[in-house]
Amino acid sequence: MSDQIIPANAVATPSDFYRPRPMYVARRPKHRYWVHAALLLVTSFTTLVVGTRMEFNFLHNEPAFSMGEDTLPLFHMGWILTHPSRLLLGVPFAGTLMLILLAHEMGHYLCCEYYGIYATLPFFIPAPTLIGTLGAFIRIRSPIRSRSALFDIGIAGPVAGFVVALIVLFIAMPYSRPMTAVAAGSDIQLGYPLIFRIVWGILSLPNLKHSHALHSIYFHPVAIAAWVGMFATALNLLPGGQLDGGHIVFSIAPRAHRWVSRLTIVALIPMAFYFWAGWIIWAILLRISGMRHPMVAEWPGIGRGRQLLGVCAFIMLVLTLTPAPFAHSSLLEVFREMRSQ
Repeated sequence: MSDQIIPANAVATPSDFYRPRPMYVARRPKHRYWVHAALLLVTSFTTLVVGTRMEFNFLHNEPAFSMGEDTLPLFHMGWILTHPSRLLLGVPFAGTLMLILLAHEMGHYLCCEYYGIYATLPFFIPAPTLIGTLGAFIRIRSPIRSRSALFDIGIAGPVAGFVVALIVLFIAMPYSRPMTAVAAGSDIQLGYPLIFRIVWGILSLPNLKHSHALHSIYFHPVAIAAWVGMFATALNLLPGGQLDGGHIVFSIAPRAHRWVSRLTIVALIPMAFYFWAGWIIWAILLRISGMRHPMVAEWPGIGRGRQLLGVCAFIMLVLTLTPAPFAHSSLLEVFREMRSQ
């Protein structure tokens, strides 16, 4: 449809307020498919490299994560280039992780499409991290016209990512096994959210019946991908700023958004001190963006059904949040280690 211009001197008649009127919007920018495809390919490669080493460790009863001198680093390009066929080992982890991230972002994207809101395709971020990526995101480039639309867009991503990660966890946990003494000596130990304990209890796996704690289980790399998905869901559901959780709070109670964001920041500071130093970074990010929010019409509000879904989003946060996602990494322990050196 060609662009249309409404004359500046046009006068509205009474019937104009009672009949549907066409929506005049700017022409949508074109997707830069090559950028999205390139980032997707590079991120697939970086997660493959990490997944390859992780699968190799699992098969040889070595620590999933290790920074020691006697083991190869997770992101070891030379080890891969000498035998490129080793990359096949990384397909389960990389494919699962990319699927979870894609599900989350496409939840947002498809919901934007439903409401006629222009959003970019997902941008994946490759990086030589423990998981081979810094995640993914989409950019919304047109106004969100109602609180209902904002709520649906905000919650669609976490729900899609959570559902896929949960299915993956049920499939992958039976392939896990009791941890050996070697694996227990890993420099980086994960903390597990409540949903892991629930799935473990539901499955009652015979090969893990003698494991009295999740920390004594050597999780398959695909289960670790599910852990990443749960962790990402929790981060996005933090109730503040322009995170998905902040959008949900704003759509439910716009005037409470600023105060809820402040309370979230206050809660993250002691969590960083006692559980995981990374929470201080999230507190800073929320402080930078948490006091503002995209303008959305305050009226009409959302219905009872969406309010109940908001409660479900809070339950998802409780199930996926891990106060100490990495053991022995609180600010308190970091300060103690620095003083001992």
